[in-house]
Amino acid sequence: MDSVFRVRVAGEEGGFVLAVESQGKPDPDKHSSWTYYLAHLYAKYRLPPFLLVVCKDKATASWAAEPIRVGRGFHTSMVVFPLVLGPGILPVITEADEAARDIGVAVFSALAYARDPGLTAILDALASGVADDAEKSGSRGDSETDEGGDVDRVDWAEIVEIGLGEGPGRDYWRHLMATYTPNFPGSNTIVEESWLEGRAKGKAEDILHILEVRGIEIPDSVRERVTDCTDLDVLGTWLDRSLSAAHAEELFGEE
Repeated sequence: MDSVFRVRVAGEEGGFVLAVESQGKPDPDKHSSWTYYLAHLYAKYRLPPFLLVVCKDKATASWAAEPIRVGRGFHTSMVVFPLVLGPGILPVITEADEAARDIGVAVFSALAYARDPGLTAILDALASGVADDAEKSGSRGDSETDEGGDVDRVDWAEIVEIGLGEGPGRDYWRHLMATYTPNFPGSNTIVEESWLEGRAKGKAEDILHILEVRGIEIPDSVRERVTDCTDLDVLGTWLDRSLSAAHAEELFGEE
């Protein structure tokens, strides 16, 4: 299985086991695998097991939702009813207010419609909804006094990036997150660090490119200092100076 969770429910003893499978296309062999997984989980943990299959296209979602019957015409020994999240099952959420009301549903909706032509509108709403949610709960959570808010928002943002997989959808999501970075100060996640590093690298390349186009010689020491800098404000100042500097060292002014 891709993931297995022990879920505890208030007021219920023991809870249940949730097995999550990401399915990219119909695969008849999965019917026997899923049946075995659930039987094994039940035997091992003595808790009710549930199978959740996450799909990115309607055909796979429709296939995955079909009950798995084990037996013959005269008797059915076992039936497995997978829970399925996918296009046509989850709503298409393109309004920021709706996304903010339930970030979890909006995130799964974005993942389910990752191959839909209207994905950009879904991601627009989700990014704005995540920002609205962060502002309502505080722009920055305090790990000691506030266990919600910002931490949840960061987790959702990373889940979306990972879940979209490689491709234009993930690239657009990264663009949105870079745009909304002012709303997400100091989260210091791997994803946010990647955004900031990418923006810094882009500015450094622009500075060096402008100098080269203008015919300004760039000593190795200057090139190294520019490419090693990660401060966006400093890079912005150097970028402005690169348009008129007579020598590469003039980027650094009085520093």
